[in-house]
Order: sequence, then structure tokens, then C-alpha cells
Amino acid sequence: MRVLRALGITCVLLAGLGTMSAQTWTPLTNQPSFAASTALLLTDGTVMVHDAGAQDWWKLTPDAGGSYINGTWSQLASLPAGYSPLYYASAVLRDGRVIVEGGEYNFFNPVWTTLGAIYNPLTNKWKKVNPPAGWTTIGDAQSTILADGTFMLANCCTAEAALLNAKTLTWTPVGTGKADINDEEGWTLLSSGKVLTVDAFNGTNSEIFDPATGVWSLAGSTVVLLVDPHSSEIGPAVLRPDGTVFATGATGHNAIYDTTAGSWSAGPDFPKVGGVFLDIADGPAALLPNGNVLCGASPGVFKPNTRFFEFDGSNLTQVAGPPNSPNFSSFEGRMLVLPTGQVLFTDGSSDVEIYTSTGNPNPGWAPAITRVGKTLIHGKSYTAKGTQFNGLSQAGAYGDDAQAASNYPLVRITNNATGHVFYARTKNHSSMGVATGSAIVSTHFTVPAGIELGASQLEVVANGIASNPVSVTIN
Repeated sequence: MRVLRALGITCVLLAGLGTMSAQTWTPLTNQPSFAASTALLLTDGTVMVHDAGAQDWWKLTPDAGGSYINGTWSQLASLPAGYSPLYYASAVLRDGRVIVEGGEYNFFNPVWTTLGAIYNPLTNKWKKVNPPAGWTTIGDAQSTILADGTFMLANCCTAEAALLNAKTLTWTPVGTGKADINDEEGWTLLSSGKVLTVDAFNGTNSEIFDPATGVWSLAGSTVVLLVDPHSSEIGPAVLRPDGTVFATGATGHNAIYDTTAGSWSAGPDFPKVGGVFLDIADGPAALLPNGNVLCGASPGVFKPNTRFFEFDGSNLTQVAGPPNSPNFSSFEGRMLVLPTGQVLFTDGSSDVEIYTSTGNPNPGWAPAITRVGKTLIHGKSYTAKGTQFNGLSQAGAYGDDAQAASNYPLVRITNNATGHVFYARTKNHSSMGVATGSAIVSTHFTVPAGIELGASQLEVVANGIASNPVSVTIN
């Protein structure tokens, strides 16, 4: 359990280390009036952001040109009475609703609550969700959306897990054979549809969950110890486009899992500062469109002064950080990959920053549209079909405490005459998997009622990477 502290951000460059200087951090033009924490990308292109530890949520809407830097805030409905979590499970469901489960704290009291709620963006209302039968804790649990669209939730403090029926809001127990309890672990969805985790209470052991059988099995040793032996904390793990998982440690060590070979190897260590390894004892990471993983590491467990790095598959290279980074530890940060390919970074303060990386994605990573209507009527719903609508990774990771995956398609429409950008709300995607390759997948989308009419360009965007545009006419 981490100690509550004022939340913050940025990066001080390390003497003697190579740095990448072309990347930029940009503060929002309109900064929030609240302590911005966990952020989730809604399927209409807006961003839903939690006031850290409070009941209120806010929405960031990009401007007419599609800029989140110049976006504006509006307040959303608050959580149900009695529920005010800090460090919890979260996800955007395939129908576009948002689910929040548990909390290490409730109203800043350490209770590992079993409370939960589901949010409907169409009605701007929350509804309570009862916990799985017999559970006395959910707390700072991990969660994921499986490839078939089912939400899977851990019990923070046991080896239990459960699957949610999103229609009835009821739970089914799942996951036998877990080698240790779920506490402090994170889940990474693989292209096989299986889920990888690194055990926090079992040395260097890792495990894989198979949704087809509902069973956990051993996935080998991480080679180097990733878990801090005193706090049992560990860092995020991100699936990269080459099929490897970059798993960061709370020890200064990192490891790489080859999903094809099913084997682990040691990755590059974080550097030392003052004789102490930088590490990620809880903290965010994000897959950039160029294939690199962005992450922030700080010296020792829960200590401030975060440095930022990009991992390119072989090397860790330090990059500049936002202005507030000397004041916060890695665990206070949250990262969300935006449809622009930029990363929204929050740290529990009123300073929200946007990270813009260099380089371009491999064209083979992009979604590809194979079928969509050429004439679309505002306010009506349609289906788009194509490949790789879910991207190659969940893109965002933290572990327990916070999840902000964005492996679902957004439909972006740009008017030819004005250049104004509109997002059509998507839902009921045929897959919530990752790296689906040549398989034809689909999503349903509703053209916004207020969209500008006339000739336009339509793109499908996943994890900040856009398809080639298709010419459409909005009537």
C-alpha cells in the first residue's frame, strides 16, 4: 500500500546519459480546476478524467481542429453516493460504457472496497454494480477486457477473478490454478487472446491465463527480479508491435517476454541516480505510434523526481519530462494514448501535459477500411469493416490501481471544406483483441447529429494510428 501524498510531475535529465530532444511536452491551454488523475478515452473521441480520490468526473473535448491541447472541460455526473475511490480497476466496455470497480481507498480511507459503478455516456448517469458473490475485497485490483469483449476483474487480495455479464451486471467466477494472489500484479492482453502477468509474491515467476479453459499456467521465469521484495510493487508491462512484452520492474531491472517463443530475457536496466536505481514501483507506460514504449521511473519506492524514457525494443533512452516531474513519484502518473497519437499525462494535480513523440508508425500497423458507406446521414448509425481496428496492443498500462487500454476503434470524420474534425461514437466492436492481423473485424458508429455536411474524409483510428482515409459525403 502506497502512502497518500500530494500528486505531481516532470523530468530532470541525467548527466552522462544520452537523451532524445525532439519530443515535446505541451501543457493544456485550458488546465483543469481539479486534481486530474485516471483518464479514459471514450468512443466518441472525448476523454473522461477522474478527480483523484473524489466523486466527480470531467470530460475533455478536443477543439474543432481535433486538438486536445486546446480542448475544453465540462463536468460529468458524479459517482453514486458513498463511492469515492482512489486506486481502482477501470475499463471502457465494448458497448462504450465505462466501468469502475473497487478502490484501495474510499473517501481516502484505506478499506479495499468492493463498491463499483458503471457509467453510460449517452445518459450521463452512473449505476451501482454489486461485487462478485462472496468477495470481501476488490481494492486496487487489476482488470482487462478479453478479446471477446468480456470484462475480467481481479480480487486484489486473493487469487480470485470474475467475468462480468455487461447486460445483467452479474459475475461468473473464473481462473483456476493461480500460483499466488493477485495483489500488485498487472495483466497484459496478448495477440493470442491470453493474458500475461508477472507474479508479485512468487519470485521471478510469471503466469498466463487462457480464456478458453479458464486456467492459469506457468509462463517461465522473468530472469531478473522485477518485484520490489519489501513492497511487492512492480511496474507496467506493454505489448509492442513486434510481439514482445516490455515488463518494467520496481528493482531497476526490466525484462522482455517473447510471445512467439514463450520465453523471457533480461532487458536494459534503468540507470542509477546517486547510487540508487530508478524504478517503476507502480506507474504508467504507453505504446507510442512509432512502436516505442514511454515510461517514467523514479528513485526508490514512492520517492519523487521522475525521469522519462522511451524503450525501442533494445535500448532505453531518456527523454525530457514535463515541468512538474521533480515533484512526483512514478506511481502518481497516468498515461492515455490519444487518437492524435499523442499521450495525455496526468499526475493528480491541475497540470495536464501532452507528450508528442517523433517518428511515424509502420504503415503495416495501421487499421485498414474494407467497407463503409459512401453516403452517411447525420444522426444515423452504420457499420465499418476492415482489419486491425483494435491496434496491436492495449497501448496503455499501469498494472493494478489504474487501467486505460485503448484497443478499440474510433471513427474520425474530417470535413473537406472546413478541416473541422468530428468523431462518430462507436460501439459493439466485433473484437476487443489486439493484433488481429488480416481478420475482418467491424464496429458500429453513429454519425453525430451536429456534424458539418458535405464531402469529408473518414478514418478508423486505433491507439493513435489512423487508417488511410476514405472519401464520404455527409447528408
